[in-house]
Amino acid sequence: MTTTTIERPAEMTLSLRAVRPNIVQSIRAFRVNDLQEAAHAAGQHFLYANLGNAQTKQDVLDLIAQQFTFPAHVGKNFDALYDCMTDPLHKSGPQPGFVVVLEQIPANTKFDKEAREQLLDIFRDASDYWGDRKIPFRCFYSFL
Repeated sequence: MTTTTIERPAEMTLSLRAVRPNIVQSIRAFRVNDLQEAAHAAGQHFLYANLGNAQTKQDVLDLIAQQFTFPAHVGKNFDALYDCMTDPLHKSGPQPGFVVVLEQIPANTKFDKEAREQLLDIFRDASDYWGDRKIPFRCFYSFL
């Protein structure tokens, strides 16, 4: 049995150089696999959370903590999430950069527009934190 590997043309490979280094934006123009490959090629951390099963703020925090493999206390509030995305990582040594994907953020009455904006503000603030330290932090998101 012979297996063949299909190579993607170079122009189809996503380069993070084409994406601003510190940004929080919709994932519309990107595929998760491409972002993961680009993060790997750039030697950056890739953090992925699928929030499709979340209904509430607590569900969202719990899923992010679980899927990012953060300590259990992160699932308690937005401040703890911000703390885990910034200071402890900075104190652990030089960081190569981050590509974060938040897929299927809930859009319902239990996780309304205000809650979604608060969540994205955490990642905007983390992007600013890392930008001040000249470390790329790109966050891509989609809504359910």
